[in-house]
Amino acid sequence: ITIFPDMFTAPFNHSIMKRAQEKKLLTIETVNPRDFAQDKHQMVDDYPFGGGAGMVLKPEPMFAAVESLKTSGKKRVLLMCPSGQPFTQEKAKELAQYDELIFLCGHYEGFDARITDNLVDEAISIGDYVLTGGEIPAMVVIDAVARMLNGVLGSGESAIGDSFYNGLLEYPQYTRPEVFMGESVPPVLLSGHHGNIDKWRREQSILRTAKKRPDLLKNAELTQKEK
Repeated sequence: ITIFPDMFTAPFNHSIMKRAQEKKLLTIETVNPRDFAQDKHQMVDDYPFGGGAGMVLKPEPMFAAVESLKTSGKKRVLLMCPSGQPFTQEKAKELAQYDELIFLCGHYEGFDARITDNLVDEAISIGDYVLTGGEIPAMVVIDAVARMLNGVLGSGESAIGDSFYNGLLEYPQYTRPEVFMGESVPPVLLSGHHGNIDKWRREQSILRTAKKRPDLLKNAELTQKEK
């Protein structure tokens, strides 16, 4: 639900997201709440009661826009908002279990509280900063959730190896040439011994996490030896 639906055209018409839609693995639709405004100027915002700077998004168009959707199955209405719960890989996996997700993208000074209190199931934030609108955060969440759907990525193991999927950062990757600027690919990756490769990748994930994001280790599932 966005007053700027054209913003979603380019990001989702390329690469993995484009192919996923062509394969009917997911569908992305935009609805403009201006189409449900109750005045001839299609106003979706108004001045806040009590005074203050900026404009506030009105409840009538937002409620009508959501109610216009022909939804079926398990759904969740999400509000993109800096005051929402931080978005994580675990949340992406959770949201991927729903049949339909409805994103409310805000602008201006935010939403009328009756929208957040009565229309929304959950508010989500992609970080402790403020953007000009909820469209970009919605794109981030959609992209992350889409990667969790079966068939969207070329390999079923691709998402599993991503950073944060199992609570750790991803291990370092290498490709050709074998030697570049005097630095060689680790010999274990050239050995063909998949057991040793898996062990090395696991160790590197733990080491990289300990160095760059030690805060993640407290929730990571580690064996006693790994600890």
